[in-house]
Amino acid sequence: MKNLKRIIAIAMTAVMVFAFAACGGSSDSAEDNGEVNIYMWSDYISQNVVDKFTEETGIKVNFSYMSTSEEAVAKVTSGGGDEYDLVMPCDADMTSLIEGGYLAEINLDNIPNFEHLGDAYKNREFDPENKYAIPYLINYVYVVYNPETCPIEITKYEDLLDPQLKGQIASVTGQRNLFPIALVSLGYDPNSQDEQELKEAYEWLQKYVPNVTGFDSDSAETMLINGASSVGFLFDGQASKAFSEMGDDALVVAELTDPVQLGVDELVIPAGAKNKENAEAFLNFILDPENMAMNLQDMMETDGQPYSCPNDDAVALMPPEYSESPAINIPKSVKENYFLQLDVGDAVKIYDKYWTMLMSEEQ
Repeated sequence: MKNLKRIIAIAMTAVMVFAFAACGGSSDSAEDNGEVNIYMWSDYISQNVVDKFTEETGIKVNFSYMSTSEEAVAKVTSGGGDEYDLVMPCDADMTSLIEGGYLAEINLDNIPNFEHLGDAYKNREFDPENKYAIPYLINYVYVVYNPETCPIEITKYEDLLDPQLKGQIASVTGQRNLFPIALVSLGYDPNSQDEQELKEAYEWLQKYVPNVTGFDSDSAETMLINGASSVGFLFDGQASKAFSEMGDDALVVAELTDPVQLGVDELVIPAGAKNKENAEAFLNFILDPENMAMNLQDMMETDGQPYSCPNDDAVALMPPEYSESPAINIPKSVKENYFLQLDVGDAVKIYDKYWTMLMSEEQ
């Protein structure tokens, strides 16, 4: 009799499991699948913070990594909502993504920690109602060099074309990082939409390419650290790592007379994202000042990279060595002389044309 009851119990359990599955027990909804899929730069968030998020929410975080901002835009515009719940384009791409209907509206009711962002990062021109983008980190893109090995003093972008620097520059890549410095050097708007000006910028970059040791937006600083390069055109986070590895006195931040780039890495939710509520939970978590401060501290300790941050309340929690880092505490004349990357509209096709030509020549 006991065996019979046991057989019946097993059979009933099997029926219930089957029925549960048939009725949607393996649903793809955020509440059931418990995951959030993120497409962003590599080594750009603390694993401890990610683990804490999963422990507190039960939501698993899956990462995929980009090599350029253009890749992030391509993911969003090619139906990335089917694959990703959060993507990290830069601020220059936001207008076209919003106007193209590629982004889901963010429910700020689910993100009360939005209040901790500095006022400069709220109600921005491209997103006046804060519906589409959450600033993650900000970054200056500037020039550093090793005064012991660099054959010249660098004071302007034009100096990067000096033949003495052949094969000496470790450089970030991406058309919206490189074309602007050429345009600035030529006396044009860094966000120019004029084809003749962009053609001249392309010709300027043709002279820049031979001086580049390698293009790498993820880890260009390694070429400085290992001595393969004497100059770096880098994100400030990359410069931070170089300073950490080489020593605070080993490099100099070039005091350029030209303006430097200031960009914002945004977190956006693609239209059609499968786990929107989980994405909003992640956004709220990372905007908590204690969590963001933990994130900044961990990256500074493990990677030597004290990134600039738009979360004022998180920055207030950081120790003095953060604000005193030579990569963040750059000369005032550099920090205050900057330009923003703006959306260039249909001119992006012109950028694409000349960028493709430049990269094909570089190979």
